[in-house]
Amino acid sequence: MKTRMPICLRSLSMFVIAALCAGCAVGPDYHRPSAPSPDSFTRAPTPTAIGAAATHDAQRFLQGEAASRDWWRAFESPALNDLVQRALAHNPSVDAAQAALRQAREDVAAQRASFFPTLQASYSPSRNRNAVGTISPTLSSGQTYYTLHTTQLTVGYVADVFGLNRRTVESLSAQADMQRYQLDATYLTLAANVVNAAVQEAGLHAQIEAARATIQADARALSILQQQAVLGGATALDVATQAAALAQAQQNLPALQKQLEQTRDLLAVLTGEPPSQAGNADLDLQALHLPPTLPLSLPAQIIRQRPDVLAAEAQVHASSAQVGIAVANRLPQLSISGQFGGSSTQFSRMFADDNVFWNLTGTVSQTLFDFGALKHHQRAAEAALDQSKAQYRNVVLTAFQNIADTLYALDEDSKALAAAVQAETATRKTRDLTEQQLQMGAVNALALLSAEQAYQQAVNTRVQAVTTRYTDTVALYQALGGGWEGNSQAKQ
Repeated sequence: MKTRMPICLRSLSMFVIAALCAGCAVGPDYHRPSAPSPDSFTRAPTPTAIGAAATHDAQRFLQGEAASRDWWRAFESPALNDLVQRALAHNPSVDAAQAALRQAREDVAAQRASFFPTLQASYSPSRNRNAVGTISPTLSSGQTYYTLHTTQLTVGYVADVFGLNRRTVESLSAQADMQRYQLDATYLTLAANVVNAAVQEAGLHAQIEAARATIQADARALSILQQQAVLGGATALDVATQAAALAQAQQNLPALQKQLEQTRDLLAVLTGEPPSQAGNADLDLQALHLPPTLPLSLPAQIIRQRPDVLAAEAQVHASSAQVGIAVANRLPQLSISGQFGGSSTQFSRMFADDNVFWNLTGTVSQTLFDFGALKHHQRAAEAALDQSKAQYRNVVLTAFQNIADTLYALDEDSKALAAAVQAETATRKTRDLTEQQLQMGAVNALALLSAEQAYQQAVNTRVQAVTTRYTDTVALYQALGGGWEGNSQAKQ
């Protein structure tokens, strides 16, 4: 007994070492896929700054800079910061993405275990009766009744000669990377959705105030016209026209109120709360500030920053490893197993002389004919690799398009905001001058109310333009990747 067990283990060890030394990983080794790398995002040269200091919307681009991880703090709103932090801490989509990442990492760890032998131990006692009158006794002693104790240690190992396990681990590791980048994308999208919803809520508050002021002005104008109509100073058509204007203004208010309540519901869900239990953020549009500087990464940097681009690249890596798996499955498979144990009618003598048993088995298997199944599996894996490469290029192009669209929007919407501010200034001046003329008796009260209506409409247009500038800024941060790359690792 003292000599047979070491011989068995030494033989098994030599077999395993020989298999490992002969191992290789078939299939293509991963190389980063090629991607478009233009010199700029837009056809025209990117301006160094947009907006104007006079309208408080001037923003300067920092060429080659990446977005910071907590980019929303650039809006200088503690209430907004609190909303984003609550969403990142309590939104169920984050929990789901984190769980998916943990699952992917556990799958990698489980597959890595295949690099090592498996070891199983068993103990089996049994009570038996021999049919000594009919067949030969089971025991050498010829006893009719006996208890048999058997203990066995089994070692099994599948040698990774052609890299099947290594390619499988490689594919699962790439899928875990993809889940990590998808978690980064979840953080980025969630933060952008919260900021946009908060800005939308603040903008709706300002629009509702402007709408109410317009309704009040229209109501006063209608009352004046009705009084003038009684005195003969206005026609029925004048009254009807003003009544229609008032009704139209009143019709706009419920739509704005509906949008406000729905935006509040959205913010509640984004922060992980039921709409019925969430409080109102009541953000003030004037309390927000446009970031004076905006990052603008280079096209080559975007490929290493955007979570969706990195996730698409990880998918290419996983598909490349799948080709190696398909190739390895067509090659011989080597497995090794060994058993060592003892059996006796007495528990204490299971490993006594002549009660010990052991065996060492090596198996080589090769599929000889399968009607081309394995060959077509390999071709399917190669096609999937081509598909993932094409999808990767498409994701990169879409990323460049997002940034280009956002840059154009920032430029044109800054011009629209400047025009809206000028219109508000002009209508406010017209209202003030009309009020002065009314005091001097040069015009009637209806002219002042018309000027007030025009001013309130200009205010509403300016509020919408300001809201758009904020959402454009959020879109740029999101298009640049939001600084979330790698942050998921710190949160796990």
